[in-house]
Amino acid sequence: MPLKFHIETVGCQMNVLDSELAMAGLIAAGYQPVSAKRYADIVLFNTCSVRQHAEDKIYSALGRLKHWKEQKPGAIIGVMGCMAQNDKEAVFKRAPHVDIVLGPGQLAQLPDLVKAVEQNRERQIAVSLDRISSKNTNPSPLTPSPSSLLPHPSAIKDSFRQFNPQRLLRARGNPHQAMVRIMFGCDKFCSYCIVPGVRGPEQSRPPHEIEAEICQLADQGCLEVTLIGQTVNSYRYKQGERIWRLQDLFAMIENIDGIRRVRFVTSFPRGMTDDLLQAIRDLPKVMPFVHVPAQSGSNAVLKRMKRHYSVEEYRDLLDRIDATIPGAAVTSDFIVGFCGETDDEYRQTVDLVKYGRFKNCFIFKYSERPGTTAAELFNDDVSEAVKKRRNNELLAIQNAISLELNAAMIGQTVEILVEGTSKNATKRQNTEQTTPDLVQIDLPENTPLPCDTVQLTGHTPCDRIVVFDGSPSLVGQILPIKIVQAAPFTLFGELSETQS
Repeated sequence: MPLKFHIETVGCQMNVLDSELAMAGLIAAGYQPVSAKRYADIVLFNTCSVRQHAEDKIYSALGRLKHWKEQKPGAIIGVMGCMAQNDKEAVFKRAPHVDIVLGPGQLAQLPDLVKAVEQNRERQIAVSLDRISSKNTNPSPLTPSPSSLLPHPSAIKDSFRQFNPQRLLRARGNPHQAMVRIMFGCDKFCSYCIVPGVRGPEQSRPPHEIEAEICQLADQGCLEVTLIGQTVNSYRYKQGERIWRLQDLFAMIENIDGIRRVRFVTSFPRGMTDDLLQAIRDLPKVMPFVHVPAQSGSNAVLKRMKRHYSVEEYRDLLDRIDATIPGAAVTSDFIVGFCGETDDEYRQTVDLVKYGRFKNCFIFKYSERPGTTAAELFNDDVSEAVKKRRNNELLAIQNAISLELNAAMIGQTVEILVEGTSKNATKRQNTEQTTPDLVQIDLPENTPLPCDTVQLTGHTPCDRIVVFDGSPSLVGQILPIKIVQAAPFTLFGELSETQS
């Protein structure tokens, strides 16, 4: 009887894709996925190390599994991803019942490590050397460690490696959508960020590999692909005399039958060139949506963050997007309470959010990460109370902007890819009393819905969430939906009369 495994994922799109690839590798090795920890023999956590809260959450979850493992002989617990790479053998110190520690650069080794624990009951670790140490080090095979001791240093002699297995439909959450990694790592070295250390240097994949993977996904029924990278618009691959960039990949995907939509995340501001914006405008499959983190509206803070652009350059980028791709949606990231951030510097961030009128923003309180330049050079001197106040205020400002932008779409008909049934949205007939800040228009009496109608969800080309009532048979189709109500994060629609 094959062992059953369950993977819990926290963090960014990179981690979501890593979990899918890890699942595909384990399935190919004969292991069986299950939907919950209570059914599993193997529990794996794919972790994030960007903020302290994410790490604390994982260690708490590991603590709760100690008794579970004592009661289940043969159970295996593994920690994968950025926290594993960052903490290395310290994971075993804090959670001695963990069996596997696996960095994102060694994902391909997961089935072998699980098999080694299953057979020998010995701890296994495979992580990368830090970037300085790994420059002159060739990859070495994994050396198992004694079960009674921390891993021997020879178990950690490895460099960051790419992992591109065959895509399995069974391992994907949605058969109609898929993420495709076009590059690994990051060379930006922002002062607050741990990612270059745990994800390694920038490595762009060959275009022919990317094309083959997307063709495979199309053959499996995928309609929408999202190209991902830590700074995806830094993609650069030299092939003979030709240099491929992100816009060249867009042009390549235009010719792949079956793919209807292309998205990409996450972009670095200085990489948003005019020719890239023109490609987004001119290529029909590329959706008019750009996620380009600003992080702060203060030049002084941006300098301390080592972001390598000014607020004026970022505002110019927003203007260029608006002029080149009318109607495009832009989202951003902001950090409040960064080292030394004054009230005036924070107010400059508020001004940028108001100027940008983003579709939405991801707003975070600064979390000091050991090993980063910011942790070495600056004091984390903004109090938690001030961070929380600034975070809540900026969220409220952005939510009001999001509601205004969404409300302006009422009455429009948009095309959405129907992704599945809605899990979190409330039925439209109930939201009038339960959803705050809901904007709506009066509608004529509707014909009673058939008993097999459910609430479905999907995204517009500009990445807005739409929910509407319809038959489950509509999942996987691209359909026109008329927008009838709006909330800050959700549009509510109805199937166009031509499709009813």
